[in-house]
Amino acid sequence: MLGLSDADLTAFAITLKLAAISTLLLLVLSAPLAWWLAHTHRRSKVLVEALVAMPLVMPPTVMGFYLLMLFGPRGWIGGFLESIGLPHLAFTFTGLVVGSMFFSLPFVVQPLQNAFAATGLRVLEVANTLRASPLDRFCSVILPLSRRGLVTAGVLSFAHTLGEFGMILLIGGNIPGATQVASIAIYDHVETMDYDAAHGLSLVLVCSSFLLLLVVFALNRRFKVVGAV
Repeated sequence: MLGLSDADLTAFAITLKLAAISTLLLLVLSAPLAWWLAHTHRRSKVLVEALVAMPLVMPPTVMGFYLLMLFGPRGWIGGFLESIGLPHLAFTFTGLVVGSMFFSLPFVVQPLQNAFAATGLRVLEVANTLRASPLDRFCSVILPLSRRGLVTAGVLSFAHTLGEFGMILLIGGNIPGATQVASIAIYDHVETMDYDAAHGLSLVLVCSSFLLLLVVFALNRRFKVVGAV
């Protein structure tokens, strides 16, 4: 496969695993927040929207540094985990998942927020007259109507995670077979001047990202779905 080594294939597999897990978790956990942002009129909405969008403008290394401080043994999160007998999150795959969720948050929340806002509240009022529970209304009415926004959010989050570098390097380090993702493996190849290996792995990432974005734009053109990022 393009002359990729076993180590490169492992790094690419870790990248796909990281993107898949973080995207699935984000879709589930971000839905309530996106729903609230789509329908609330509170003044705090502006503050929450700004916080959600921070990863779009914040340097990845800055976010990675502060997350490393939180996840490490002396951080609030890492220290708490160790106090209850659990390992801290720094330099672990779990830490990468949590960090990737923070970094890709706006790529999921914003498309979902737009999709939820487009559905309106009329359909919920109709479902309420049929005595559907709030959870049933959300799962049976809102989510199906917002499925194109869900697809857009999922694809954008997945593609964004494929290219993460600075934040992942700080949180997870560069542990082969554990936290070494494809972007870091490419960096290692360039450092050792192994440009053929760097080219092969880079081409895989370029093609993967292009195909994912092609899905988004195809959906946008066919269904007029716009993922606001």
